Amino acid sequence: MVEVIRQPPDDPPEADGAVVAGWWRSVAAGSGPAGRVQCDLCPRQCVLPEGARGFCFVRENRGGRLVSTTYGRSTGFCIDPIEKKPLFHFFPGTGVLSFGTPGCNLGCRFCQNWTITRSRRLIDACKRADPAAIAEAAAAHGCRSAAFTYNDPIIWAEYAIDTARACRQRGIAAVAVTSGYIAPEACADLFATIDAANIDLKGFSDEFYRTYCGGRLQPVLETLRYVARCTDCHLEITHLVIPGANDDRRQWRAMFEWITAELGPAVPLHLTAFHPDFELTDREATPPELLFEAQTMARDAGLKFVYTGNIFDRERQNTYCPGCGRMVIERRGYQLGAYELDGDRCRFCGAAIAGRFGSLPGDWGGRRVPIDVGGP
Repeated sequence: MVEVIRQPPDDPPEADGAVVAGWWRSVAAGSGPAGRVQCDLCPRQCVLPEGARGFCFVRENRGGRLVSTTYGRSTGFCIDPIEKKPLFHFFPGTGVLSFGTPGCNLGCRFCQNWTITRSRRLIDACKRADPAAIAEAAAAHGCRSAAFTYNDPIIWAEYAIDTARACRQRGIAAVAVTSGYIAPEACADLFATIDAANIDLKGFSDEFYRTYCGGRLQPVLETLRYVARCTDCHLEITHLVIPGANDDRRQWRAMFEWITAELGPAVPLHLTAFHPDFELTDREATPPELLFEAQTMARDAGLKFVYTGNIFDRERQNTYCPGCGRMVIERRGYQLGAYELDGDRCRFCGAAIAGRFGSLPGDWGGRRVPIDVGGP
């Protein structure tokens, strides 16, 4: 009999902290060696014999069951400004407790966190913290939210979901910084617990995803469409502009028009500068002029909130009211300046500004503060 698992079973952790995973199925013995499992978490659908791990290297077949080997483990905890995620329209100026684990289910040649995403040795060096401890730490340090970031929370969805639920019980929002490379059932389960997400749209062709990321475009588009249309999750998008790789102007135009039509003109878009790293050191960093050109094209396609990133550019990182054109949020790096909102309305003309805003902005500033959540 083929076993199909969607929700993680409530089994006790194994001796090393691994837990039985969700989103997998046993493979019928008639199609190969007995004991194999298929991971249904992401579009790769890795089929694993006993003892093998998937592409992400953190999900393993143990005794005919799929386990998550990094549950409750993190490469470290740090309080960042929410703008660093980047999220510009989600409680601006507040601090966010950020953490991640090793591993990733994409193989981006330009990854700037490759020492985390591609290092198997980090697993044994990770700090341990259960979801309740993370929620408690976020509340104790005055964080408005907790972010699953640094690597992709998709591959540790069980840990992310449990932590998001624990945070919500303490009034702490859950933030996912992700590639969106996830299967539909797992997507619905994960984003039901997420309050805000920044999803990378790395390019707008299947060829780019296959060549530079080892993945495919369509699953990412499906995730973006699902989050925007079927959840209450606040959505922002990041597009890393890589010279000579994803800067084809026709693809840009098609991408910006797709975002406007499918996700809505008010979705904030961050156009960020590439810096040579990992396996992609054969080209220059993104010239600021290239970001400016992309920003103009995105606005011409109808997008209301388009920002530049990874460069010093105050004017293009401020938020302007789409009604009257006045500046309503001033940014000096990660530090806020003038703030002209009444809730989610422009103080000058009353036009709505898409996002989640408190009665006042936060005052966390640009600090990056490592913290100890507890645990060995």
